[in-house]
Amino acid sequence: MSGSDGANESYGRGARVLSVGIAATGLFTFLYFAVASHVVDEVEAKRLDVLWSVMFVVISVIYRPIEQLLSRMLARNRALGVHHHAVRTPLLIQGAFAAVFLACALALRDPLEDELFDGSDTLYWVFTAGTLFYAASYFARGWLAGHQRFGLYGGLVLMESISRFLFPLAVAVGIASGQEAVALGIAAAPALSLLVVPIAFSRRDPPVGTAERASADGSTRFAVAVAFVMLAEQTLLNAAVLTTEITARDAVLAGIVFNVFLITRAPLQLFQAVQTSLLPHLSGLEATAGHEAFARAVRVTVLAIGAFGLAVALGLLAIGPWVMSLVFGQEYDYGRVGLALLGLGMGFHLMAGTFNQAKLARGQATRAAAAWTAVAALFVVWTLLPVVDDPLLRAEVGYVVATGALAALLVRE
Repeated sequence: MSGSDGANESYGRGARVLSVGIAATGLFTFLYFAVASHVVDEVEAKRLDVLWSVMFVVISVIYRPIEQLLSRMLARNRALGVHHHAVRTPLLIQGAFAAVFLACALALRDPLEDELFDGSDTLYWVFTAGTLFYAASYFARGWLAGHQRFGLYGGLVLMESISRFLFPLAVAVGIASGQEAVALGIAAAPALSLLVVPIAFSRRDPPVGTAERASADGSTRFAVAVAFVMLAEQTLLNAAVLTTEITARDAVLAGIVFNVFLITRAPLQLFQAVQTSLLPHLSGLEATAGHEAFARAVRVTVLAIGAFGLAVALGLLAIGPWVMSLVFGQEYDYGRVGLALLGLGMGFHLMAGTFNQAKLARGQATRAAAAWTAVAALFVVWTLLPVVDDPLLRAEVGYVVATGALAALLVRE
């Protein structure tokens, strides 16, 4: 077996193992919001949706770039036979991001608590504490991905999602009650997920070779570029919720938009399994195996995504409105065409994510960030313009157009 064939087999096995964990994670995340929508009223459910949306914008922008940086750095070193790695630069950047967040959160406590969380100090502290816990969680994810410990990575995110789901479940069975009890799961989950970290660090690779020194400036540029990518991605997923909250007369419509966009969130969370294993795999191929092996890995992934996206869109066209009404129990007329468009957009989004990982592996993070930022900005403008009267349909149409354009931009060499 050639080196590249062995790498492909290892990548495929790792992606499959990780997919099982993150598939279950996506299911439990979906169940968290489904159960929450039945145990709190519509306004409280909307607050939880806003809390989740804002938190994941923040953690994706300030923490996921370090996960990607650490994963790429460790994978390249391992491909070159270096098993003793310096992680000081990513650790310092992550710590700085967390400190800046805390300072901003404390300084802006009053507007955050009063305007964003409708005066709830519990939701404010859930947001603040949960975001800080995710600093450690995402650093651990980058370390695990870079060392191809995909089983433990899957265990970490699965532990997180199950822990979070137990809180609305406790309310449903009468052990606890109220919006605050459901919300506490969002902060507790990342802390509890770190229980798998001691297992990971007890199996560290033996030190071999001389550590490759990463340029602090280069690492910072990479992290900043990926931060823009993550901000743009979260904008595509959350902007419609926030702009609907600002512009719509119906107080619960933002929650409806959030529920619909869960259709994209669950597969995208599942696709993190592929992305997580894809970046270190492509980084290793770029360092050792050449362009053809690199391009083949990207091509196989995109073909699988295309088939999946089409299947989801057809399923939503057939039974999407019925499933949404059944799961969330809300009296709302979900349009099947709009749901199908969202399914197609989800497929384009996954393709764009694949092309993005290819650019990151090749050191083209700045070019990727420019494409993501431009598309996300146009999407926000679209959601604010009353070109389509129905805010939900407007968001669905804008999403499929934006993600299709993004995939087209990123596929270019």
